[in-house]
Amino acid sequence: MIRGCGVARPKPWEVDDELWAVIERLLPKVERRTRHPGRKRHPDRLVFQGVLFVLHTGIAWEHLRRNSASVRA
Repeated sequence: MIRGCGVARPKPWEVDDELWAVIERLLPKVERRTRHPGRKRHPDRLVFQGVLFVLHTGIAWEHLRRNSASVRA
């Protein structure tokens, strides 16, 4: 088989829907405050994948881009 011509493997920091369903149940539900709401929260799944990305790659937190496609993918 030619390299790159098969089924794409998920990246180690990507969380599939089945695993996320388990993890999401463990997280507290946070309601947005109506008074002084501040910044909108990042989605929990995206934050969790960001943590996994940092742990897998060993990069420093400050080098993690806010809108990194590699973390979102």
